[in-house]
Amino acid sequence: MKNQELGLLFIFDAVMTESSISRAAERLSMTQPAVSNAVAKMRHHWNDPLFIKKGRNIEPTSFALNLWRQVKGPLLDLSHALNAREFEALDSKRNFRISLTDIMVDLIWTQLAQYLSINAPSIDVFAVPFTIEGAADSLRKANVDLSIGLISEHDSSIRSTWLFDGDYVCAMSKNHPLAKAGELDLEAFVNAKHLLVSLSGDTSGFTDQALSKLGLKRRVAMTANHFSVVPSILSATDLIAVVPRIAVGSPSFSEKLALIEPPLVIESSSLYLAWHARHDNDPGMIWMRELLTKIAQQAWGKCEHC
Repeated sequence: MKNQELGLLFIFDAVMTESSISRAAERLSMTQPAVSNAVAKMRHHWNDPLFIKKGRNIEPTSFALNLWRQVKGPLLDLSHALNAREFEALDSKRNFRISLTDIMVDLIWTQLAQYLSINAPSIDVFAVPFTIEGAADSLRKANVDLSIGLISEHDSSIRSTWLFDGDYVCAMSKNHPLAKAGELDLEAFVNAKHLLVSLSGDTSGFTDQALSKLGLKRRVAMTANHFSVVPSILSATDLIAVVPRIAVGSPSFSEKLALIEPPLVIESSSLYLAWHARHDNDPGMIWMRELLTKIAQQAWGKCEHC
């Protein structure tokens, strides 16, 4: 293989990963015209359109998808071999794509940004939406480098380290009739209208699993796909919501809402930092994993006393 073709494969991998020429250019620290020129050369050399415009993004052809399946793994191995030297955060210009919920962004992103601005000013970190069901697959496909959250069943290619166990609290408007009681009755809890934060769109969660064991079922009257909207919805309605305790440390929860312990046992959830086995020995990934673990566990320690 000629050096020119190898260089095109690295650019091809970036375009496939980002589904965008402009984002691929940012990922590679190249100009957008340079990446566009490289894509034109790929189309000529490989005799295929490769990418078709779809809205603001691009969609790969079947040839491009098949080629990427074959070259993605070897390209990652080659990148790691070339970057196997000792990692120096202060001088590094790497970027990291991390999938996590808005709760975790609220919990750790400010502290992470402050640390990076001083100790790794040229490192870029990008937050990507997280779902339990899609986390492992995103790591396998190299769509993200790391995931933080609840991790569903996965194969041995996914590694993880425990961060902390989180429990739940029931939130509602301070004017809600149940808030004035000071303690939640199970029957009143079941009969209330519930707001469920569901990142995947499911209308059943951990609370429903706990109720099912008791032969009970609640009414989920509304779902939302991120936690930041919960305080405004609850403040303006008669809905109640069971939310992770890590969410209520923010002023929007603690100052605007009444927070009461649920009237049933809801098993705590273990949050993990996960990555693909291909990154086991990558010095930069090891550094970022250790940093995120430290920040997350320190932040949770403070939340436990909220």
